[in-house]
Amino acid sequence: MSGQRLNIFPTRMAQTTMKIRLKGAQTGHNLLKRKSEALSKRFREIVKKIEEAKLKMGSVMQVAAFSMAEVNYIAGDISYQVRENVKHAQLRVRAKQENVSGVMLPSFDVYSEGSNSFELTGLGRGGQQIQKCKETYTKAIQTLVELASLQ
Repeated sequence: MSGQRLNIFPTRMAQTTMKIRLKGAQTGHNLLKRKSEALSKRFREIVKKIEEAKLKMGSVMQVAAFSMAEVNYIAGDISYQVRENVKHAQLRVRAKQENVSGVMLPSFDVYSEGSNSFELTGLGRGGQQIQKCKETYTKAIQTLVELASLQ
């Protein structure tokens, strides 16, 4: 401890200078404490949301897989039609950064771009099931992007 002491001459001016330095150190310590509390609060919120998103993801992926099985049963194998009709992605992911107490956290958003290129897919049979399957997989993608944003 004695090695950390400052060598100063005991005058009123030195006392005033030390008081100002002490006040600045206390203010800085309080700011760091508030920043730490804000980050730990945000961390607890994110962990809670991650747990909810993982549970949601399990059920959504199960529904999506069952929906795809229904489509394969009713309309047959449509993978060839899907590959032929796709020119570019309809759903896109936008990355942005969120500022939490000076710490930049990445987050992702899903947005739709372009028109529906599968309007006529399944016109002969299973069109309703194909649209339902598309909607369930869109929900699955949104859930996965939400989970990726949290992690």
